[in-house]
Formats: sequence, C-alpha cells, structure tokens
Amino acid sequence: MSATGPQDVTAILQRASAGERAATEALLPLVYDELRRLARHYLAGAQAGHTLQPTAVVHEAFVKLAGGAASAWESRAHFFAVAAKAMRQVLADHARARQAAKRGGDRERVTLSGLATPSREDEYDLERLDLALEKLAVLDPQQARIVECRFLVGMTVEEIGCVLGVSTRTVEREWSAARLWLRRELT
Repeated sequence: MSATGPQDVTAILQRASAGERAATEALLPLVYDELRRLARHYLAGAQAGHTLQPTAVVHEAFVKLAGGAASAWESRAHFFAVAAKAMRQVLADHARARQAAKRGGDRERVTLSGLATPSREDEYDLERLDLALEKLAVLDPQQARIVECRFLVGMTVEEIGCVLGVSTRTVEREWSAARLWLRRELT
C-alpha cells in the first residue's frame, strides 16, 4: 500500500462490510499488492510446472470475497485472514481440477514448515493440505484458523492473537500443536 495506511483500509473494509459497493470497488487497489505478494509466496513452494499465476489467484480470491455475502471485516488483519482462506480454496480447487484432468499427474506442492530453506520433504500437495486443514477445522477450529493466518497469510503471532481474541502464548501453543498434527497427517 502506498499512501494509504491500515486505518484507511480498515475504514473501507467496514464500509464494504456494510454493503457499500463503492467501498468494495475501492478496496482492491488498496490491498492488491499485498495480496499478490501473498499469492507469490504460496506459489513459490509449488512444484515446477504449475500453471496458476499470482494475479489469477488474487483475482479469483477477490471475486470470492466480494461476491459472497458481506463479511463483517473488523480490521485489515481480519480481512487478510479471510483472504488467505479464499486463496487456499482457489489453489485447492485448481489442484483438484488439474488432478481430475490428469488422473494422478504432477501435484502442486507448497511448503508447510516456514523454514528459510525448505527441503523437498517439507513440500505438500495442495489438495492434501486443504483436506487436512478441513479435517483440522473439525477437530480444532481455532488451530485451523491459526494455520491459515500464520502459514497462508504470514501474520505475526500478535496479529493472530488480535484477530482471534486470544493471548500470544495461546497462539504459539496452538500453532505448535497444529504444525505437528499437520506433519503427521501429511506424511
């Protein structure tokens, strides 16, 4: 975001949540660069040969966000948490469609660990990751939200605590437990 600060984005998000169409239209230019950066981050861990580009991920996710029922976006951080889920759904849908077309062809992969230098062992199939997160959401919805915020959006522990209304210690504990559960589920 250039000259617009987080407070301005939050004000526009609140107007968009109230159903103001002009606010929804003004929102994309304000968050576009950040959403594209997040999409590039997701796709950086994808297996070579994937066909989805960051721009397409951003546009499809934004259509989901703007086209659905009005969300009560409380803040910029909350919006990006919801956007992360929409991007994950776009990527998972794309992976499923590609798998259906190829019947078991190359799978798209993303890193889960957040390590600076991910190894091949840290890469996971997007479709399997999405299914695992859905399973985790049934077992522990808070852990699933924390994974989305931390892994997909790259939010800090403090930001996640604010969005979820829990302490940073709780976020750290739940993030650790969720990572272990996901590793076991995906390997």
